[in-house]
Amino acid sequence: MAFHVEGLVAIVVFYLAILAVGIWAAWKTKNTGSEGDRSEAIIVGGRDIGLLVGGFTMTATWVGGGYINGTAEAVYVPDYGLAWAQAPIGYSLSLVLGGLFFAKPMRSKGYVTMLDPFQQLYGKRMGGLLFIPALMGEMFWAAAIFSALGATISVIIDINVNISVIISALIATLYTLVGGVYSVAYTDVVQLFCIFLGLWISVPFAMSHPAVTDIGLTAVHHVYQAPWLGSINSLDIYTWLDNFFLLTLGGIPWQAYFQRVLSSSSATYAQVLSFLAAFGCLVMAIPAVLIGAIGASTAWNQTEYGVPDPKSKKEADMILPIVLQYLCPVYISFFGLGAVSAAVMSSADSSILSASSMFARNIYQLAFRQNASDREIVWVIRITVLLFGASATAMALLASSVYGLWYLSSDLIYIIIFPQLLCVLFIKGTNTYGAIAGYLFGLVLRITGGEPYLYLQPLILYPGWYQDDNNLYIQRFPFKTLAMLTSFFTNVIVSYLAKYLFESGTLPPKLDFLDAVVARYSREHMDKATLVKSDNIVLNELAPVNPRHSLTLSSTFTNKEAFNYVDSSPELSNTEDN
Repeated sequence: MAFHVEGLVAIVVFYLAILAVGIWAAWKTKNTGSEGDRSEAIIVGGRDIGLLVGGFTMTATWVGGGYINGTAEAVYVPDYGLAWAQAPIGYSLSLVLGGLFFAKPMRSKGYVTMLDPFQQLYGKRMGGLLFIPALMGEMFWAAAIFSALGATISVIIDINVNISVIISALIATLYTLVGGVYSVAYTDVVQLFCIFLGLWISVPFAMSHPAVTDIGLTAVHHVYQAPWLGSINSLDIYTWLDNFFLLTLGGIPWQAYFQRVLSSSSATYAQVLSFLAAFGCLVMAIPAVLIGAIGASTAWNQTEYGVPDPKSKKEADMILPIVLQYLCPVYISFFGLGAVSAAVMSSADSSILSASSMFARNIYQLAFRQNASDREIVWVIRITVLLFGASATAMALLASSVYGLWYLSSDLIYIIIFPQLLCVLFIKGTNTYGAIAGYLFGLVLRITGGEPYLYLQPLILYPGWYQDDNNLYIQRFPFKTLAMLTSFFTNVIVSYLAKYLFESGTLPPKLDFLDAVVARYSREHMDKATLVKSDNIVLNELAPVNPRHSLTLSSTFTNKEAFNYVDSSPELSNTEDN
């Protein structure tokens, strides 16, 4: 395959356009908010992102290279097919659930990052522990995206994969570095439009290629391979459900999602954006599904690709760029390349910024440097953007399967952070002891269940396990969901047990080494950890919430307004009088 100068020109034009939009958005950031709130402007903007930009950026957060390439790969692979392409439905449902139950409580309380409620209720130590799986999830996600981007570029214009990944990562990191959430949001608008237009233009050309059989026929009949609709064997139903719940519930507690929620102009807008993004995810998955079906319906020996077919060459994860390259006219494939390449960065920049935001605020500022200046926090964000961008790029160069890395990125989020988020928002009385116990139990159960993608053999063999051709033990039992439920119930049970033991006097106060039950400020937190309902949240939705910067951890957060109904209680009034 020859090097295509035209393809290189196309991708350079798209990249320059994205970079220009990012720099313009960075200029907009500098003119937003007061000088003392520069770090918050980078993380959540001026909390004024409206429906149009917000809908695009929240959709683009999920719809990137991992989403598009991974969906096409799942549909194409004979052992999976459309039945196993769970991401479009799973992530769309996660956005719906996020909008229904999580967006309004988080936005109305004026948090800056997803980890804020954990640190407020459980303390800075627990916030640091939860940062670890959150960081790993964002990095795995960004790595999958960069991997998909490198595969797309290298297939169509025949340049080294490593070079294409590094250049793309540098551009995404650059505009994220200078513009923060504004650059990410406004470039998302351009990127999502590009991927929608580029893929839909490519589909009819690829479908009309002489080597492609009617996809309606190959959907249910064996022509070149098993039908691309796929099927779910009775033995695999629990694995399917386990993965489905992982994508649906594990798709909620991501900083990339809550960054958009917390940047929206009101709590109601945050909900609406979630619903719009759910619809957008479904629509954007359609061309990827069709491209995967086209790949499964092609006689590859009748194309310039030759034999054997992509799955036999172990290039199934690159089926989307292969279809663009060999089944579309040259100019169409170049347009699709530029569009997909530009759009891939829409999710990578979100993950890099999310990880940097959590580190700068929840680890550096709230845990170690509570009196850090705003300028200092800004520089921490910039440095960590570079570091996390480089880390994601390094992982991308080692990725083997886009879809496999994609699933893996949600595991720790689903098992550890999701149950903790349920407890901190909706369960009254949970404390740091329960949170740590739930964290450890969930982590242990996940690790002992094994991971084929990491060649990690399980220590616990659940019912239905089997050994594959590589002598790896594969679990059919839904052990990930079991680990998530165990983490949740452990948090609740241990929290109430600790609360009872200390308050009843069974354990002396000096043993409350985490200050989670009997400490003076912890009792106030326990009283305020009330079930979140629509009728007990005082909303001031249209007014931006500007958090105060203070020297103490407990006063750093701004959700006291959300508990005005508690302040009037006689018990709390007596406490304050004392």
